[in-house]
Amino acid sequence: MKKSLLIVLTVFAMVFCLTATGCTKDDDTLKIGIILVGDETEGYSKAHMDGISEAITANGLEENQVIYKKRVAEDSTCADAAEDLISAGCTLIISNSYSHQDYIYSVAKKYPNVTFVAATGDYAAISGLSNFKNAFTNVYESRYVSGIVAGMKIAELDAAGKITSANLDADGKVKVGYVGAFTYAEVISGYTAFFLGIQSVYANVSMEVQFTDSWFNIDKEAAAAEVLVNDGCVIIGQHADSTGAPSKVQQLLSNGKVCYSIGYNVDMLGVANEAALTSATNVWGKYYTYAFKQAIAGEEIDTDWAKGYADGAVAITTLGSSCAAGTAAKVSEAEDAFKAGTLHVFDVSKFTVGGEKITSHDFDFSYRDWSNGGKVVFQGETKNVIKTSGSVSYFEESTLRSAPYFDLKIDGIIWLNK
Repeated sequence: MKKSLLIVLTVFAMVFCLTATGCTKDDDTLKIGIILVGDETEGYSKAHMDGISEAITANGLEENQVIYKKRVAEDSTCADAAEDLISAGCTLIISNSYSHQDYIYSVAKKYPNVTFVAATGDYAAISGLSNFKNAFTNVYESRYVSGIVAGMKIAELDAAGKITSANLDADGKVKVGYVGAFTYAEVISGYTAFFLGIQSVYANVSMEVQFTDSWFNIDKEAAAAEVLVNDGCVIIGQHADSTGAPSKVQQLLSNGKVCYSIGYNVDMLGVANEAALTSATNVWGKYYTYAFKQAIAGEEIDTDWAKGYADGAVAITTLGSSCAAGTAAKVSEAEDAFKAGTLHVFDVSKFTVGGEKITSHDFDFSYRDWSNGGKVVFQGETKNVIKTSGSVSYFEESTLRSAPYFDLKIDGIIWLNK
């Protein structure tokens, strides 16, 4: 009888340990689980890992208090990884890929006293789960600034007579290229910000976008960049996670093409020493330092966290030696304006859609299952996302939720393969 009672109590204790806040497998030390779609060899995940290292130091944690699951596929293995982390005693679990979100949500439902964050996710606020969170940065701000770097280079090339008819579209505008992963709002927001940044210093441009249907594919990204350069594009931006595009641009530049690269996530000078101008990047240390601090204190983490230049959460990497004279000053000017809150990337006076100015735009924040005919999974509000502040009206990005929702296809940008 006593033995049976002991077994029952042991089983109860194990179940309690998997659901109670602060309980760990071996002791009461805080443990944090990290699920990454890649690893240190992939730019996006490396940027997260760098931020995590910064947060560990800032919060006085030990390295072994953070448990990694790397190269986790965007399928049910993500849920398995989360379950493993819970078994290891983790009470805060953060995933870094958008397509992990559904699996993270499914596990969050089972463990209400464990906090889960789906970085770049978009439905935490309407999911009905208080332990499920989303986070991203206002990276569209640093994409805009990287566009300024590109625009300065185009102006320099033009002044030097290095722009030829092969680099112009049918309307005489200088061609810019962009390697995009998917047709998500996150990518649309990013390439639009980049384009508007270019236009802020060199207006006479158009942009072609080539999609790869993958966040990380070196060969596809290199091939997309080559298509764009061969079509006459003089700058190749990217929202894809490998070094494929910058490496290819460097090769083509070395072979006599006029082409330069704006990367993403990490400094690309190591693979494109002459072609790389800079990269737009997220400073993930800001978020992880905040999230770890909240976990240590037992405090709630924001349901939707999104910060930009004003909080040091975004940046561009080191300016390459090929950047135009005066670029650093232009960059500082824009960064200061972001910090002061006086520069709005999506100022509606700066673009048109179908030849028309935008005065209002209703966005439905519901989450839908597009594999099932767009069926609403979580009902959200429909809101006008155009805000007016003083004399300026602008698309209010990443404030009504952390994940980007800018979905307007503005004039001057065309999709080549969609």
